[in-house]
Amino acid sequence: MDKKYEYGTEENRVLLKRETENLLGFGHKFPAPGGGSAWLDNEGNPDPSHGIQTWITCRMAHVYSLGNLLGHPGSEELVDAAVEGLLGHLHDDANGGWYPGITWDGKPAPDKICYAHAFVILAGTSATLIGRPKGPELLEKALDACNKHFWDDEIGLAVDTWNTEFTKLDPYRGLNANMHTTEAFLAVADVTGDEEYRRRAGRIIDHVVDWAANNEWRIPEHFNEDWTPDLECNRDKPDDQFKPFGATPGHGIEWARLITQYALSSDRPQVEKDRLIDAAEHLFARALEDGWNRNGTVGLAYTTDWDGNPVVTDRMHWTLAESVNTSATLAKVTGKQVYKDWYAKFWQYIDEHLVDHDKGSWFHQLDKDNNVLDTVWPGKSDLYHATQCTLIPLLDPAVSVAPALKAAKTEAAEVAKEA
Repeated sequence: MDKKYEYGTEENRVLLKRETENLLGFGHKFPAPGGGSAWLDNEGNPDPSHGIQTWITCRMAHVYSLGNLLGHPGSEELVDAAVEGLLGHLHDDANGGWYPGITWDGKPAPDKICYAHAFVILAGTSATLIGRPKGPELLEKALDACNKHFWDDEIGLAVDTWNTEFTKLDPYRGLNANMHTTEAFLAVADVTGDEEYRRRAGRIIDHVVDWAANNEWRIPEHFNEDWTPDLECNRDKPDDQFKPFGATPGHGIEWARLITQYALSSDRPQVEKDRLIDAAEHLFARALEDGWNRNGTVGLAYTTDWDGNPVVTDRMHWTLAESVNTSATLAKVTGKQVYKDWYAKFWQYIDEHLVDHDKGSWFHQLDKDNNVLDTVWPGKSDLYHATQCTLIPLLDPAVSVAPALKAAKTEAAEVAKEA
Protein backbone atom coordinates (compact mmCIF):
# COMPACT_ATOMS: atom_id res chain seq x y z
CA MET A 1 0.00 0.00 0.00
CA ASP A 2 1.35 3.44 -0.95
CA LYS A 3 2.15 5.41 2.21
CA LYS A 4 0.20 8.40 0.93
CA TYR A 5 -3.01 6.49 1.64
CA GLU A 6 -2.03 5.37 5.15
CA TYR A 7 -3.62 6.97 8.18
CA GLY A 8 -1.36 9.33 10.09
CA THR A 9 1.56 9.47 7.66
CA GLU A 10 3.16 12.67 6.45
CA GLU A 11 2.51 11.47 2.91
CA ASN A 12 -1.21 11.24 3.68
CA ARG A 13 -1.20 14.76 5.12
CA VAL A 14 0.24 15.97 1.83
CA LEU A 15 -2.53 14.12 -0.03
CA LEU A 16 -5.21 15.64 2.19
CA LYS A 17 -3.83 19.13 1.68
CA ARG A 18 -3.65 18.60 -2.09
CA GLU A 19 -7.27 17.51 -2.21
CA THR A 20 -8.46 20.38 0.00
CA GLU A 21 -6.84 22.88 -2.36
CA ASN A 22 -8.18 21.04 -5.42
CA LEU A 23 -11.73 21.16 -4.12
CA LEU A 24 -11.72 24.74 -2.85
CA GLY A 25 -10.20 25.93 -6.13
CA PHE A 26 -12.86 24.11 -8.14
CA GLY A 27 -15.91 25.78 -6.62
CA HIS A 28 -15.26 29.51 -7.06
CA LYS A 29 -17.87 29.97 -9.78
CA PHE A 30 -20.81 28.80 -7.67
CA PRO A 31 -22.42 32.21 -6.84
CA ALA A 32 -25.73 32.63 -8.65
CA PRO A 33 -27.32 35.94 -9.67
CA GLY A 34 -28.87 37.52 -6.57
CA GLY A 35 -27.02 35.18 -4.24
CA GLY A 36 -27.05 31.48 -3.48
CA SER A 37 -25.26 28.63 -5.17
CA ALA A 38 -25.58 27.19 -8.64
CA TRP A 39 -25.26 23.45 -9.17
CA LEU A 40 -21.81 22.96 -10.69
CA ASP A 41 -21.16 20.94 -13.83
CA ASN A 42 -18.19 18.69 -14.52
CA GLU A 43 -15.88 21.65 -15.12
CA GLY A 44 -17.05 23.77 -12.17
CA ASN A 45 -19.34 26.04 -14.18
CA PRO A 46 -22.92 26.86 -13.11
CA ASP A 47 -25.60 24.58 -14.54
CA PRO A 48 -28.79 26.71 -14.59
CA SER A 49 -30.98 23.68 -15.37
CA HIS A 50 -30.81 22.68 -11.67
CA GLY A 51 -31.80 26.13 -10.44
CA ILE A 52 -30.55 27.45 -7.10
CA GLN A 53 -30.94 24.80 -4.41
CA THR A 54 -31.10 25.77 -0.74
CA TRP A 55 -29.17 22.73 0.50
CA ILE A 56 -26.44 23.20 -2.11
CA THR A 57 -26.17 26.87 -1.15
CA CYS A 58 -25.83 25.97 2.53
CA ARG A 59 -23.17 23.39 1.82
CA MET A 60 -21.13 25.90 -0.15
CA ALA A 61 -21.46 28.48 2.63
CA HIS A 62 -20.16 25.86 5.04
CA VAL A 63 -17.32 24.72 2.75
CA TYR A 64 -16.01 28.21 2.15
CA SER A 65 -16.30 28.97 5.87
CA LEU A 66 -13.82 26.11 6.21
CA GLY A 67 -11.86 27.75 3.38
CA ASN A 68 -11.78 30.98 5.36
CA LEU A 69 -10.34 29.17 8.38
CA LEU A 70 -7.70 27.67 6.09
CA GLY A 71 -6.81 31.06 4.63
CA HIS A 72 -8.11 30.18 1.16
CA PRO A 73 -8.28 33.42 -0.91
CA GLY A 74 -11.76 34.73 -1.69
CA SER A 75 -13.56 32.55 0.84
CA GLU A 76 -15.24 35.39 2.75
CA GLU A 77 -16.83 36.81 -0.39
CA LEU A 78 -18.06 33.35 -1.40
CA VAL A 79 -19.63 32.74 2.01
CA ASP A 80 -21.34 36.13 1.81
CA ALA A 81 -22.71 35.33 -1.67
CA ALA A 82 -24.26 32.13 -0.35
CA VAL A 83 -25.68 33.82 2.75
CA GLU A 84 -27.11 36.62 0.59
CA GLY A 85 -29.18 34.04 -1.27
CA LEU A 86 -30.27 32.31 1.94
CA LEU A 87 -31.51 35.56 3.49
CA GLY A 88 -32.87 36.73 0.14
CA HIS A 89 -34.73 34.90 -2.60
CA LEU A 90 -34.40 31.42 -1.08
CA HIS A 91 -36.17 32.52 2.10
CA ASP A 92 -39.98 32.58 2.21
CA ASP A 93 -40.68 35.95 3.80
CA ALA A 94 -44.45 35.39 3.74
CA ASN A 95 -44.63 32.00 5.47
CA GLY A 96 -41.25 31.65 7.09
CA GLY A 97 -38.58 29.07 6.48
CA TRP A 98 -36.81 28.26 3.23
CA TYR A 99 -37.96 27.05 -0.13
CA PRO A 100 -36.19 23.84 -1.21
CA GLY A 101 -34.87 25.93 -4.08
CA ILE A 102 -35.81 28.30 -6.87
CA THR A 103 -35.52 28.11 -10.62
CA TRP A 104 -32.82 30.15 -12.33
CA ASP A 105 -35.44 32.82 -13.07
CA GLY A 106 -36.65 32.93 -9.45
CA LYS A 107 -39.71 30.64 -9.22
CA PRO A 108 -39.83 28.89 -5.83
CA ALA A 109 -40.19 25.11 -5.51
CA PRO A 110 -43.08 23.96 -3.31
CA ASP A 111 -42.98 22.57 0.24
CA LYS A 112 -40.72 23.08 3.24
CA ILE A 113 -38.22 20.29 3.81
CA CYS A 114 -36.38 19.46 7.02
CA TYR A 115 -33.30 18.24 5.11
CA ALA A 116 -32.76 21.70 3.62
CA HIS A 117 -33.43 23.46 6.92
CA ALA A 118 -30.84 21.30 8.68
CA PHE A 119 -28.24 22.58 6.24
CA VAL A 120 -29.37 26.17 6.80
CA ILE A 121 -28.57 25.67 10.48
CA LEU A 122 -25.14 24.26 9.58
CA ALA A 123 -24.43 27.19 7.26
CA GLY A 124 -25.51 29.60 9.99
CA THR A 125 -23.17 28.06 12.55
CA SER A 126 -20.19 28.14 10.18
CA ALA A 127 -20.81 31.70 8.96
CA THR A 128 -21.22 32.82 12.58
CA LEU A 129 -18.04 31.05 13.65
CA ILE A 130 -15.90 32.90 11.10
CA GLY A 131 -17.48 36.25 11.96
CA ARG A 132 -19.46 36.98 8.81
CA PRO A 133 -21.85 39.86 9.55
CA LYS A 134 -25.05 38.07 8.50
CA GLY A 135 -24.14 34.74 10.10
CA PRO A 136 -25.93 35.27 13.44
CA GLU A 137 -29.11 36.45 11.68
CA LEU A 138 -29.10 33.35 9.47
CA LEU A 139 -28.55 31.03 12.42
CA GLU A 140 -31.27 32.69 14.50
CA LYS A 141 -33.83 32.40 11.70
CA ALA A 142 -32.83 28.81 10.97
CA LEU A 143 -33.19 27.70 14.58
CA ASP A 144 -36.51 29.54 14.86
CA ALA A 145 -37.89 27.69 11.81
CA CYS A 146 -36.62 24.37 13.10
CA ASN A 147 -38.04 24.86 16.58
CA LYS A 148 -41.43 26.02 15.30
CA HIS A 149 -41.97 23.50 12.55
CA PHE A 150 -39.59 20.54 12.45
CA TRP A 151 -38.45 19.56 15.90
CA ASP A 152 -40.92 17.24 17.69
CA ASP A 153 -39.84 17.50 21.30
CA GLU A 154 -42.37 14.93 22.46
CA ILE A 155 -40.67 12.06 20.65
CA GLY A 156 -37.22 13.58 20.19
CA LEU A 157 -37.05 13.46 16.39
CA ALA A 158 -37.55 15.86 13.48
CA VAL A 159 -40.51 15.63 11.13
CA ASP A 160 -39.79 15.74 7.42
CA THR A 161 -41.96 17.79 5.03
CA TRP A 162 -44.58 20.53 5.27
CA ASN A 163 -46.49 22.26 2.53
CA THR A 164 -45.20 25.70 1.62
CA GLU A 165 -47.48 27.52 4.05
CA PHE A 166 -46.64 25.27 7.02
CA THR A 167 -50.29 24.26 7.36
CA LYS A 168 -50.14 20.58 6.35
CA LEU A 169 -47.54 18.08 7.54
CA ASP A 170 -46.74 15.13 5.29
CA PRO A 171 -47.12 11.74 7.06
CA TYR A 172 -43.70 10.58 5.82
CA ARG A 173 -40.93 10.52 8.42
CA GLY A 174 -37.29 9.99 7.46
CA LEU A 175 -33.85 9.49 8.95
CA ASN A 176 -31.83 11.32 6.30
CA ALA A 177 -33.25 14.63 7.53
CA ASN A 178 -32.67 13.54 11.13
CA MET A 179 -29.06 12.62 10.37
CA HIS A 180 -28.26 16.09 9.09
CA THR A 181 -30.32 17.63 11.89
CA THR A 182 -28.08 15.73 14.30
CA GLU A 183 -25.02 17.12 12.54
CA ALA A 184 -26.48 20.62 12.68
CA PHE A 185 -27.48 20.39 16.36
CA LEU A 186 -23.98 19.26 17.34
CA ALA A 187 -22.55 22.21 15.43
CA VAL A 188 -24.93 24.61 17.20
CA ALA A 189 -23.82 23.29 20.58
CA ASP A 190 -20.14 23.55 19.64
CA VAL A 191 -20.39 27.07 18.20
CA THR A 192 -22.87 28.71 20.57
CA GLY A 193 -22.41 26.67 23.75
CA ASP A 194 -26.15 25.90 23.96
CA GLU A 195 -26.06 22.30 25.20
CA GLU A 196 -29.80 21.80 24.66
CA TYR A 197 -28.98 21.08 21.02
CA ARG A 198 -26.43 18.41 21.97
CA ARG A 199 -29.07 16.78 24.15
CA ARG A 200 -31.47 16.83 21.20
CA ALA A 201 -28.83 15.18 19.02
CA GLY A 202 -28.51 12.49 21.66
CA ARG A 203 -32.25 11.85 21.64
CA ILE A 204 -32.21 11.31 17.88
CA ILE A 205 -29.18 9.04 18.19
CA ASP A 206 -30.84 6.90 20.86
CA HIS A 207 -33.70 6.15 18.47
CA VAL A 208 -31.33 5.34 15.61
CA VAL A 209 -29.19 2.98 17.67
CA ASP A 210 -32.29 1.19 18.96
CA TRP A 211 -33.75 0.76 15.45
CA ALA A 212 -30.44 -0.43 14.05
CA ALA A 213 -29.69 -2.85 16.90
CA ASN A 214 -33.07 -4.49 16.35
CA ASN A 215 -32.53 -4.78 12.58
CA GLU A 216 -29.10 -6.49 12.43
CA TRP A 217 -27.44 -3.04 12.33
CA ARG A 218 -29.12 -2.09 9.06
CA ILE A 219 -30.74 1.29 9.71
CA PRO A 220 -34.36 1.73 8.57
CA GLU A 221 -34.47 4.93 6.52
CA HIS A 222 -38.19 5.55 6.01
CA PHE A 223 -41.07 5.65 8.49
CA ASN A 224 -44.80 6.12 8.76
CA GLU A 225 -46.42 8.96 10.67
CA ASP A 226 -46.24 7.02 13.96
CA TRP A 227 -42.54 6.27 13.42
CA THR A 228 -43.05 2.62 12.52
CA PRO A 229 -40.48 1.60 9.88
CA ASP A 230 -41.70 1.45 6.26
CA LEU A 231 -39.25 -1.12 4.93
CA GLU A 232 -40.95 -1.30 1.52
CA CYS A 233 -40.75 2.42 0.76
CA ASN A 234 -39.72 3.09 -2.87
CA ARG A 235 -39.09 -0.55 -3.72
CA ASP A 236 -40.27 0.44 -7.21
CA LYS A 237 -37.83 3.40 -7.31
CA PRO A 238 -34.73 2.02 -5.63
CA ASP A 239 -32.30 4.74 -6.74
CA ASP A 240 -34.35 7.71 -5.56
CA GLN A 241 -32.02 10.66 -4.87
CA PHE A 242 -33.17 11.17 -1.29
CA LYS A 243 -35.47 8.23 -0.45
CA PRO A 244 -33.90 5.06 -1.91
CA PHE A 245 -35.35 1.66 -1.07
CA GLY A 246 -33.67 -0.47 1.57
CA ALA A 247 -30.61 0.17 3.69
CA THR A 248 -27.96 2.70 2.68
CA PRO A 249 -24.50 1.48 3.79
CA GLY A 250 -23.10 4.99 3.41
CA HIS A 251 -25.62 6.28 5.92
CA GLY A 252 -24.74 3.54 8.37
CA ILE A 253 -21.14 4.70 8.11
CA GLU A 254 -22.05 8.39 8.40
CA TRP A 255 -24.23 7.75 11.45
CA ALA A 256 -21.32 5.86 13.03
CA ARG A 257 -19.19 8.99 12.99
CA LEU A 258 -21.93 11.27 14.30
CA ILE A 259 -22.72 8.80 17.08
CA THR A 260 -19.03 8.71 18.03
CA GLN A 261 -18.79 12.51 17.98
CA TYR A 262 -21.83 12.75 20.23
CA ALA A 263 -20.55 10.08 22.60
CA LEU A 264 -17.20 11.81 23.02
CA SER A 265 -18.75 15.24 23.59
CA SER A 266 -21.75 14.33 25.74
CA ASP A 267 -22.00 14.41 29.52
CA ARG A 268 -23.24 10.83 29.69
CA PRO A 269 -21.56 8.28 31.97
CA GLN A 270 -18.58 6.48 30.46
CA VAL A 271 -20.50 3.21 30.24
CA GLU A 272 -23.04 4.94 28.00
CA LYS A 273 -20.33 6.48 25.86
CA ASP A 274 -18.72 3.08 25.43
CA ARG A 275 -22.07 1.57 24.43
CA LEU A 276 -22.56 4.21 21.75
CA ILE A 277 -19.06 3.75 20.33
CA ASP A 278 -19.66 0.00 20.25
CA ALA A 279 -22.85 0.68 18.29
CA ALA A 280 -20.86 2.85 15.87
CA GLU A 281 -18.42 -0.01 15.32
CA HIS A 282 -21.30 -2.39 14.60
CA LEU A 283 -22.81 0.04 12.07
CA PHE A 284 -19.48 0.46 10.29
CA ALA A 285 -18.85 -3.29 10.14
CA ARG A 286 -22.36 -4.10 8.89
CA ALA A 287 -22.23 -1.46 6.15
CA LEU A 288 -18.95 -2.76 4.76
CA GLU A 289 -19.90 -6.42 5.08
CA ASP A 290 -23.05 -5.73 3.05
CA GLY A 291 -21.78 -3.17 0.59
CA TRP A 292 -18.03 -3.39 -0.08
CA ASN A 293 -16.77 -5.30 -3.14
CA ARG A 294 -19.99 -7.27 -3.49
CA ASN A 295 -20.24 -7.13 -7.29
CA GLY A 296 -16.87 -8.41 -8.38
CA THR A 297 -15.40 -4.90 -8.57
CA VAL A 298 -14.01 -2.56 -5.94
CA GLY A 299 -16.37 -0.03 -4.37
CA LEU A 300 -19.30 0.47 -2.01
CA ALA A 301 -22.84 -0.30 -3.18
CA TYR A 302 -25.34 2.53 -2.76
CA THR A 303 -28.14 0.42 -1.26
CA THR A 304 -28.93 -3.10 -0.12
CA ASP A 305 -32.08 -5.02 0.72
CA TRP A 306 -32.85 -6.05 4.29
CA ASP A 307 -30.81 -9.24 3.94
CA GLY A 308 -27.73 -7.26 2.93
CA ASN A 309 -27.87 -8.00 -0.80
CA PRO A 310 -26.91 -5.02 -3.01
CA VAL A 311 -29.84 -3.41 -4.84
CA VAL A 312 -28.37 -0.27 -6.39
CA THR A 313 -24.75 -1.07 -7.16
CA ASP A 314 -23.69 2.43 -8.23
CA ARG A 315 -20.89 4.02 -6.22
CA MET A 316 -21.75 7.48 -4.85
CA HIS A 317 -18.82 9.74 -4.02
CA TRP A 318 -20.28 10.83 -0.69
CA THR A 319 -20.27 7.27 0.67
CA LEU A 320 -16.48 7.07 0.27
CA ALA A 321 -15.97 10.51 1.79
CA GLU A 322 -17.97 9.46 4.84
CA SER A 323 -16.09 6.15 4.95
CA VAL A 324 -12.84 8.11 5.23
CA ASN A 325 -14.30 10.28 8.00
CA THR A 326 -15.57 7.36 10.05
CA SER A 327 -12.55 5.10 9.62
CA ALA A 328 -10.29 7.96 10.71
CA THR A 329 -12.53 8.74 13.67
CA LEU A 330 -12.73 5.13 14.85
CA ALA A 331 -8.99 4.65 14.30
CA LYS A 332 -8.31 7.64 16.54
CA VAL A 333 -10.87 6.71 19.20
CA THR A 334 -10.28 2.95 19.42
CA GLY A 335 -6.69 2.64 18.22
CA LYS A 336 -7.63 -0.47 16.25
CA GLN A 337 -5.58 -1.30 13.18
CA VAL A 338 -8.63 -2.48 11.23
CA TYR A 339 -9.84 1.11 10.88
CA LYS A 340 -6.44 2.30 9.70
CA ASP A 341 -6.50 -0.48 7.10
CA TRP A 342 -9.93 0.58 5.87
CA TYR A 343 -8.85 4.21 5.76
CA ALA A 344 -6.01 3.32 3.38
CA LYS A 345 -8.33 1.26 1.17
CA PHE A 346 -10.81 4.11 0.94
CA TRP A 347 -8.22 6.73 0.01
CA GLN A 348 -6.69 4.48 -2.63
CA TYR A 349 -10.15 4.00 -4.16
CA ILE A 350 -10.89 7.73 -4.04
CA ASP A 351 -7.59 8.67 -5.65
CA GLU A 352 -7.85 6.03 -8.37
CA HIS A 353 -11.55 6.30 -9.21
CA LEU A 354 -13.26 9.41 -7.80
CA VAL A 355 -10.80 12.29 -8.04
CA ASP A 356 -10.97 13.96 -11.44
CA HIS A 357 -7.27 14.61 -11.89
CA ASP A 358 -7.98 16.44 -15.15
CA LYS A 359 -10.87 18.85 -14.49
CA GLY A 360 -10.89 18.96 -10.70
CA SER A 361 -13.22 17.95 -7.86
CA TRP A 362 -14.60 14.39 -7.66
CA PHE A 363 -16.93 12.40 -9.89
CA HIS A 364 -20.18 12.13 -7.94
CA GLN A 365 -21.51 8.82 -9.29
CA LEU A 366 -19.93 5.71 -10.80
CA ASP A 367 -21.44 2.42 -11.94
CA LYS A 368 -20.41 -0.91 -10.42
CA ASP A 369 -17.49 -1.06 -12.87
CA ASN A 370 -16.39 2.43 -11.78
CA ASN A 371 -17.38 4.21 -14.97
CA VAL A 372 -18.78 7.73 -14.57
CA LEU A 373 -22.60 7.96 -14.47
CA ASP A 374 -24.98 10.92 -14.22
CA THR A 375 -28.37 9.30 -13.60
CA VAL A 376 -28.68 10.41 -9.95
CA TRP A 377 -25.89 12.95 -9.49
CA PRO A 378 -25.04 14.70 -12.77
CA GLY A 379 -22.06 17.02 -12.73
CA LYS A 380 -20.25 17.92 -9.51
CA SER A 381 -22.99 19.73 -7.64
CA ASP A 382 -21.10 20.83 -4.52
CA LEU A 383 -18.01 20.23 -2.39
CA TYR A 384 -19.39 19.39 1.05
CA HIS A 385 -18.69 15.67 1.56
CA ALA A 386 -15.37 15.61 -0.25
CA THR A 387 -13.94 18.71 1.44
CA GLN A 388 -14.89 17.53 4.92
CA CYS A 389 -13.10 14.22 4.39
CA THR A 390 -9.84 16.05 3.66
CA LEU A 391 -10.07 17.73 7.07
CA ILE A 392 -11.85 15.45 9.56
CA PRO A 393 -8.97 12.91 9.69
CA LEU A 394 -6.75 15.67 11.11
CA LEU A 395 -9.22 17.09 13.65
CA ASP A 396 -10.66 16.42 17.11
CA PRO A 397 -13.38 13.75 16.62
CA ALA A 398 -15.41 15.14 19.54
CA VAL A 399 -16.00 18.49 17.84
CA SER A 400 -17.87 19.55 14.70
CA VAL A 401 -15.62 20.17 11.73
CA ALA A 402 -15.63 24.00 11.58
CA PRO A 403 -14.99 24.69 15.29
CA ALA A 404 -12.51 21.79 15.39
CA LEU A 405 -10.62 23.33 12.47
CA LYS A 406 -10.63 26.74 14.12
CA ALA A 407 -9.27 25.24 17.34
CA ALA A 408 -6.56 23.35 15.46
CA LYS A 409 -5.49 26.49 13.60
CA THR A 410 -5.41 28.50 16.84
CA GLU A 411 -3.32 25.84 18.57
CA ALA A 412 -0.89 25.65 15.62
CA ALA A 413 -0.47 29.42 15.63
CA GLU A 414 0.24 29.43 19.37
CA VAL A 415 2.82 26.65 19.02
CA ALA A 416 4.52 28.53 16.16
CA LYS A 417 4.54 31.70 18.22
CA GLU A 418 6.19 29.97 21.17
CA ALA A 419 8.78 28.38 18.88
